[in-house]
Amino acid sequence: MWGISFGDGERIMKANKISKGTVVTGVIGDDVHVIGIRLLEHALELAGFKVVRLGVQVSQEEFVHAAIETKADAILISSLGGHAKVFAAGLREKCTESGLAGIRLYLGGQLLIRGMSWEDIGKMYKEMGFDRVYPPETKLSQAIIDLGSDLQA
Repeated sequence: MWGISFGDGERIMKANKISKGTVVTGVIGDDVHVIGIRLLEHALELAGFKVVRLGVQVSQEEFVHAAIETKADAILISSLGGHAKVFAAGLREKCTESGLAGIRLYLGGQLLIRGMSWEDIGKMYKEMGFDRVYPPETKLSQAIIDLGSDLQA
């Protein structure tokens, strides 16, 4: 899911100075692809964020419950199976109904299996309430910089 290069380490460590917060991470739905989210979690911790790791095959309710319990600032979701639309639909509404109207939602990975342009995919998920949507080749450092910037706002 999340692209990484050897130059990312320095950028991630620099991101450590931007902002800190608590983030809930996991792979949504029936998806069991774990490598991308594990890399992201490690990079987030290096950057100074508290990471609440939910693992794979996480339901929307588990994301919301963990965010409430830990007073999280953001939920970062990974999906590589191409079915994120099915599993992520309605998450923003569940967050709002649970008192998490202001929580930041991030989604990244191989989000659809059909042939849409990345621009259209990103637009679709933003209309579903996600604050940031990342294609598979996104560098970890970019997501961390965005997260730090968003949480400062």
